[in-house]
Amino acid sequence: MGQPIDITPATGKLGILTPGMGAVASTAFAGIIAARKGLAAPIGSITQMAHIRLGSKTEGRNPLIREFVPLAELDDIVFGGWDPISPNALEAAETAGVLSKDDLAPLSADLEGVVAMDAVFDQRWVKRLDGVRVKTGATKWDLVEQLIADIERFRSENNCDRLVMIWCGSTEAYQEPAPVHESIEAFEQGLRDSDENISPSQMYAYAAIVSGVPFGNGAPNLAIDIPVMDQLAERHRVPLTGKDFKTGQTLIKTILAPGFKARMLGLRGWYSTNILGNRDGEVLDDPENFKTKEVSKLGVLHTILQPEVYPDLYGNIDHVVRINYYPPRGDNKEGWDAIDIFGWMGYPMQIKVDFLCRDSILAAPIVLDLALFLDLASRAGQSGIQEWLSFYWKAPQTAGDYDPEHDIFIQQTKLKNTLREWMGESPVTHSEAG
Repeated sequence: MGQPIDITPATGKLGILTPGMGAVASTAFAGIIAARKGLAAPIGSITQMAHIRLGSKTEGRNPLIREFVPLAELDDIVFGGWDPISPNALEAAETAGVLSKDDLAPLSADLEGVVAMDAVFDQRWVKRLDGVRVKTGATKWDLVEQLIADIERFRSENNCDRLVMIWCGSTEAYQEPAPVHESIEAFEQGLRDSDENISPSQMYAYAAIVSGVPFGNGAPNLAIDIPVMDQLAERHRVPLTGKDFKTGQTLIKTILAPGFKARMLGLRGWYSTNILGNRDGEVLDDPENFKTKEVSKLGVLHTILQPEVYPDLYGNIDHVVRINYYPPRGDNKEGWDAIDIFGWMGYPMQIKVDFLCRDSILAAPIVLDLALFLDLASRAGQSGIQEWLSFYWKAPQTAGDYDPEHDIFIQQTKLKNTLREWMGESPVTHSEAG
């Protein structure tokens, strides 16, 4: 055993702020409220449902994670956010259609009380949406100052001791880093000049960090994976994590691909296509927004399978990803995967996966876990990119110039070992040598 690190107790209220209060955020809020009312179990939440082994198997120590580390209690959570369309979380949930009327009925008063603040919105980044509840200002600096004021007002009016911000908004159009992203000085001048390369998600991230609020990027946007955000996080001692919630098809890939590699089975091709009809699907119907998502989804197989190490098995893979907007499905996304593998003496085999998933049902517990873990990291004195949270992301960000870990089983081990070490316990290696 080692020495536990100093972690400030989770006293008082924790505010969860979400830029975007659509299907994902409203479903997350509803589920948390239902859990604390005893109406539903928080299924899918690692912080609430998972146990963690401590020491050797023979010791029999296997507490719940929430009983092992000092996480905020569900009863202490307060909700807030911004949205360019919905006025409150109840209307957002009703519009999204993820949850039934029967499930929403006992939660309606609580959800209606979560009133959306006017959003920073620019249709250039999401052409398929029309924002009606949006902020106005002479410059982007003015808009950021309004966000900072929103954060402080929410903190004060809700008596919050701590805040976290999780981006639950839409996927923005694809962009490459620009000179304005290279330093704090360049970025702040860019805000004053309303530089076209500064997106809304970057403005929310800036406002959060300078306000001392941990930030998680739930979309594949170029938001915190730019030098200016690293510099700001270091200056303000704020933890960050991203990006792109790992929910449906990519979740399955990060489960199956490590199995193929573990058995040294070859992979010739992986064709993935999705149909979905929610707001996310509508946004991704635009080629520039789809490109942002495509880049996020395509990176998974390469880092798991290491074709440069195993060229005979994985050096010639055709990896194709498609997303199609199909309104009748709503939030009930369907993902098809056609997987071409090969085994002994090169003989080919095929695997077909048809995952009829519910996108926001899978994303909602991630919002809760990230909020609680980012708050924990902040109270533990951590800052910058939190690689131990890669478990939750399609495109995990790293703290250095190296490839992220995509294998979900290694990610899970890293997450739990980080918690063990913070609490003064030894990491679990599963080695028989001790």
